[in-house]
Amino acid sequence: MYERTDYIKWDEYFMGIAMLSALRSKDPNTQVGCCIVSETNRILSVGYNGFPNGIPDSEFTWSREGEDNKYFYTAHSELNAILNYRGGSLEGAKLYVTLFPCNECAKAIIQSGIRTLIYADDKYGDTPAFRASKRMLARAGVTFMQYQPSGREITLNV
Repeated sequence: MYERTDYIKWDEYFMGIAMLSALRSKDPNTQVGCCIVSETNRILSVGYNGFPNGIPDSEFTWSREGEDNKYFYTAHSELNAILNYRGGSLEGAKLYVTLFPCNECAKAIIQSGIRTLIYADDKYGDTPAFRASKRMLARAGVTFMQYQPSGREITLNV
């Protein structure tokens, strides 16, 4: 009996879901997606960076600078995914995210009981806030590692 061997692996699948979720973000500069999965590889929640529910995207700024900027209004993908989860505890879950979490999201990840973090990009890794994030995650026992792309190209025709 023939068994297919070219199927995608769990990490490819879940990072793919995070990347697809990032495409929902209306932020013109940075799109970040997140996928939280159980210890048995079941998708628990997804999120992307954007304004909270009920806040019209067109009525608030997407500007990155000034006294009125997007950072006052937007929720990051990780926080959105954690808040979107309605099933109880996230204890022991794994989080896939397209950009390494900031220090505020790291706090939410730790508090929610997520134990493993897999990230695609670490472009802010040398900044103080992201160094603090790594320090907190490590101290709290959250394992984190960078996603290693397989090189496989997947095309969606939707």
